[in-house]
Amino acid sequence: MIVRSFKDIEGTDRHVKAKSGTWESKRIVLAKERVGFSLHETVLYAGTETSMWYANHIEAVLCVEGEAELTNDETGERHTITPGVMYLLDGHERHTLRPKTDFRCVCVFNPPVTGREDHDENGVYPLLTEPEAETGTESGTGAEAA
Repeated sequence: MIVRSFKDIEGTDRHVKAKSGTWESKRIVLAKERVGFSLHETVLYAGTETSMWYANHIEAVLCVEGEAELTNDETGERHTITPGVMYLLDGHERHTLRPKTDFRCVCVFNPPVTGREDHDENGVYPLLTEPEAETGTESGTGAEAA
């Protein structure tokens, strides 16, 4: 069992800030946990624009705070995303997010990210993997409860 809080992640290598300066992400579950997905809390900043294309991943996004306009760059279709609204990029759609306010969301990626990813010039996360685990069990992977 792993128990971990966002507070545990602040200031660690799991707290990733984009080179673009448009978002930051707290990556609470990563590929190294070997559970088949990764889980993140991401904040995209008001007044910014981030174009993305997850050519190597499927992503589900659930808005928990704020408002953003989501554009499917392939069709031009636009959606307003507000708390309680989810979008799923099940077809590797190229898309752009334009937050009207700071936009906080919970994201799930499959395959899981390693935590080292940032968008390249095409908005793509590279497909990074973790080395195969050695045989045996690993203990102490969770943070202690406060």
